[in-house]
Formats: sequence, C-alpha cells, structure tokens
Amino acid sequence: MKKIITYGTYDLLHWGHINLLKRAKGLGDHLTVGLSTDEFNSRKHKSSYHSFDERRLILGSIRYVDQIIPESSWEQKVDDIKKLNIDTFVIGDDWKGEFDFLQEYCEVVYLSRTEGVSTTKIKKDLSKE
Repeated sequence: MKKIITYGTYDLLHWGHINLLKRAKGLGDHLTVGLSTDEFNSRKHKSSYHSFDERRLILGSIRYVDQIIPESSWEQKVDDIKKLNIDTFVIGDDWKGEFDFLQEYCEVVYLSRTEGVSTTKIKKDLSKE
C-alpha cells in the first residue's frame, strides 16, 4: 500500500482544496491529512472561520481523505512520515522547494494550484461586499 500525506488548514473549503486532495489521493492508496490546529494557526498568525473540530468534520466527509491527524508544529512532518510509513509528501506548488529536505525520508511532490481560487481570494472578495 502506497501512503500519501499532505498538510493544511482547509478553512473555507473550495474546489481547489478538493482538486488537491483528489490528485494527492491519486498518487497512492491511502491519504493522510495533517490538519492545522487552531493553536498552530495562531502561532502562524493565521485565523480560521471554522474551528479545528469543524474543519475536521468537513474534511472527514471527503471521500479522498482516509485519515486526519492534527498538525501542531512545522517540525512534526519528519516524525509523522516515519511513524506513519509515508511514501509521498504532497503540498501545493506555492511551497516549491520549501520541503525538499523531506526527500531524505520520502518522495516530495509539489502539485500545481487550481487557477482562480484560494481561501485568501475568497476572504478578500467577501470583504469587498
């Protein structure tokens, strides 16, 4: 079984998130998502509309997602990869090069973003109303 992992906040879920999850799942048999906790988002100076538990509920209803784990720090990725026997780490290409150090532990794939949509764009568009 080929195991894939990705990470994110997944707030204001949109078709770009679904595309990423579908493409990530297509690279293997089992997709784990590291979901940023509210505390970790706060340390990153990010805010979410939905709480961790609400985002977990929404993410868990997506057929491409097999497992959700809390992401509470940047540093946990190596431990997660080792502990869960991950074969491939997947992240959006806006992070290109940032996670190359993980190649020591697994394959690293940067997927292109879905054109025309992002949580940041949605928030910006809503603030104009």
